[in-house]
Amino acid sequence: MPTRSARTTWTGGLEDGTGTVALVSSGVGSYEVSFPKRAADDAGGTTSPEELIAAAHTACFAMQFSALLGAAGGSGQSLEVTADVRLGPDPAGGFRIGGITLTVSGSAEGVSAEDFARIAQEAKSGCPVSKALAGTDITLVVR
Repeated sequence: MPTRSARTTWTGGLEDGTGTVALVSSGVGSYEVSFPKRAADDAGGTTSPEELIAAAHTACFAMQFSALLGAAGGSGQSLEVTADVRLGPDPAGGFRIGGITLTVSGSAEGVSAEDFARIAQEAKSGCPVSKALAGTDITLVVR
């Protein structure tokens, strides 16, 4: 299986520094990062580790869910997945990801609403990104 790579260059201290994250393997882009904007409600045009985790989690979950729906006899899968990754204080000091909420809506022909919800739970557990984030509370909302 392949290895994917990203690179961050950083200049300055935590509060006054800035960085650039480059998606090296795909070459699709570079994105600015900043701790003050990471910790603010308005990201001001910069990304953050939490947003990148959210992007990875939604893509991984959608792929896993689509595969499981197909294995259950579903077809014509249509999914919309969002992830909300919360950064907050860590009681032990510093910061931590306090939780992730995955929200999925969609359908697959031949799959009942009950089976859709059950399979969504299986996808949440089986998605490699969910497994990598096993120490984080991940909530799933099926709409």
